[in-house]
Amino acid sequence: MRINQILRLYGIHYWNTLQGFRAYSKVLGIETSCDDTGCAIVDSDRNILGECLQSQQQIHLDFGGIIPPVARDLHKQNINNVVTEALQQAQVSLNELDAIAVTVKPGLPLSLLVGMNTAKELSKISRKPLIPIHHMEAHALTARLVDKNLKLPFVVLLLSGGHCLLAVVNKINEFLLLGQSIDDAPGEALDKAARRLQLKNMKEFRYCCGGQAIEKAAMKDCNFSYSGLKNAVRMQILKSEKKHELKGDEIIPEVYDLCASFQYAITKHICTRLQRGFEFIDRTKLLPEINRTLVVSGGVASNMFIRKHLNLVCDNMNFKLVVPPPRLCTDNGIMIAWNGIEKFNENLDIYTYDNLDKVDIQSKAPLGKNISQQVTDMGIRCPSGFFNKLFEQNK
Repeated sequence: MRINQILRLYGIHYWNTLQGFRAYSKVLGIETSCDDTGCAIVDSDRNILGECLQSQQQIHLDFGGIIPPVARDLHKQNINNVVTEALQQAQVSLNELDAIAVTVKPGLPLSLLVGMNTAKELSKISRKPLIPIHHMEAHALTARLVDKNLKLPFVVLLLSGGHCLLAVVNKINEFLLLGQSIDDAPGEALDKAARRLQLKNMKEFRYCCGGQAIEKAAMKDCNFSYSGLKNAVRMQILKSEKKHELKGDEIIPEVYDLCASFQYAITKHICTRLQRGFEFIDRTKLLPEINRTLVVSGGVASNMFIRKHLNLVCDNMNFKLVVPPPRLCTDNGIMIAWNGIEKFNENLDIYTYDNLDKVDIQSKAPLGKNISQQVTDMGIRCPSGFFNKLFEQNK
């Protein structure tokens, strides 16, 4: 046996003679903030020991959107099986865990309660500490699970169905918020557009979520509808429906053109805001030169058109782009367990099994310290034609 294997038997993990020792730990993470029931066990060596994820996507697609009571009932139906499956895959018992982490904010209250109550019950049964997790912080730090060389601080762009945030991650629990969505998030906008375009009535998009359907439709060989960039998608659809005298579930002929235009408009909006954020960071020296890294996470990060253009912005402004694998960009138990590991190692937000009354859910929760007004006050303008040049590079 090697020395690190022997020491692990006693709950100690060996770094090396220069760095010393640290505790080897395993954390179970539970995610139920929206419509996915996830559980995973991750260790401090960045190993995913076990994972189970039960998606509700198709059910909510059939309903035309997420209905909170339905999501809650599905979480209740799935949570025990998901936890059991993850533990079985990891081949560990509750007693062999070091802590239990769970998403408590932000999210749908009815969904969050299912995960929190389950985690509290497991904590009491096993007498293991509970670690409450901020959903967006977990997304932001997931990249550190798969990239051990990713050092703090770095910039993170979170793109999902419920959030659009640009922030500097200084520490595990210290974020500087540069900007956020003031109305719809990009994923929500894509979903609403796909729903209004009735893409689920088209065979090739029947089993895709809204964002996936828009991306696939936009990849068709078609021309851009530039009027779609100037007007709301809804008005474009209404105009086309009237023009072609469509009724009921009939699809407008320009569906692919409009999807491409809409995706282009969202990408341009994100990229210009990102450029402004980078410029602010450079002027205020928020990042050391050796830490010029952008992490992009959240479900929309899986959109390859958007990701390609984000990479062009990074190349243009001398930033490195890091994107977790697609399965870690969407909601999952792995990111919660990993955030639990990071907090456990730093002794942050740890509640003993007999002190759980202080832990509660929050449907809305800000991410870090909001300094977005400082960005606004600086009056940074995107260079003329900045995005058009990026787009030309990508042709």
